[in-house]
Amino acid sequence: MRRLPLLGFSCALLLAGGHAGAEDRPPEWAYPVNPPGFKLAPDDGKPRQVPDSAVTYSVAQTRDRFFTPDWHPSDHRPMPSIVAKGRKPDVFACGFCHRADGPGGPENAGLAGLSAAYITQQMADFKSGLRTTSVPERGPPQLMIALAKAASDDEVRAAAEYFAALKPRTAIKVVETDMVPKTQVAGWFLADANSGENEPIGSRIIEIPEDLAQFENRDARSRFIAYVPVGSIEKGKELVAKGVGGGGTQCAGCHGPGLGGVGDIPAIAGRSPSYTVRQLTDLKSGARAGGGSELMKPVVEKMTLEDMVALAAYAASLPPDGVAAK
Repeated sequence: MRRLPLLGFSCALLLAGGHAGAEDRPPEWAYPVNPPGFKLAPDDGKPRQVPDSAVTYSVAQTRDRFFTPDWHPSDHRPMPSIVAKGRKPDVFACGFCHRADGPGGPENAGLAGLSAAYITQQMADFKSGLRTTSVPERGPPQLMIALAKAASDDEVRAAAEYFAALKPRTAIKVVETDMVPKTQVAGWFLADANSGENEPIGSRIIEIPEDLAQFENRDARSRFIAYVPVGSIEKGKELVAKGVGGGGTQCAGCHGPGLGGVGDIPAIAGRSPSYTVRQLTDLKSGARAGGGSELMKPVVEKMTLEDMVALAAYAASLPPDGVAAK
């Protein structure tokens, strides 16, 4: 498996969720930013393959924003053009970032199974400027804002209906631990630095691909490990049941039993915990002020970073449809 060169960008400085005053700014581990001079590994000219697929793609294809590598076409119905290849020069292929059948990754949203109305609303919020990011240096939300402004209503509708019809699947293994591998930024997400060194997890969530090459090749079947602090899953379960502070709004009241979503209210079960922490942070800071934010704002205003970590850890440990949750 190809290994990225060590970039010297470790999370060692973030063991307790950041530096002094970390509660006042977004946690860097949840908002990985490519370091200055970041470059992908050179194309070696060899075709790429992934497990359980007979398809091959060139490195150039796996890096082309106007192309969605479809390693497992039998996993989903045919992609509409906007998902498969986008529209040059301004509208990137939706499946390039979110993958062919919508699982997304730590750097962006999983779309499979979200309602078409919810996806459409988020695109409108990106377009209007109501949905931004607490960390402007982050590439993925900036790409979404630019794409939303360029996409037509018909293109948004086609993509939303496609992803809404897909069934989400479990892709994250949540592991409680005191120690985690040292990581590096590998393209807006964290990856094992392969240094053989470990460090204390502190008040962080460290989410990495199980197979970095498979994920970089944009395989929708990629899986992830989310390392979370010991005891955070149980604390998150209690927060969901009792609300923040023991007397706040119960998450299941809106997001449904097992947090599997209700109507146009999105599922948060089985979702990337890095993504969940970013959304809670953005809602708290006001960077995300679009549809539904008025309901979430009173909840997140009371949340500490530790609360967010616990809630995200618990939600990620649940099946994405919430059916098997207790």
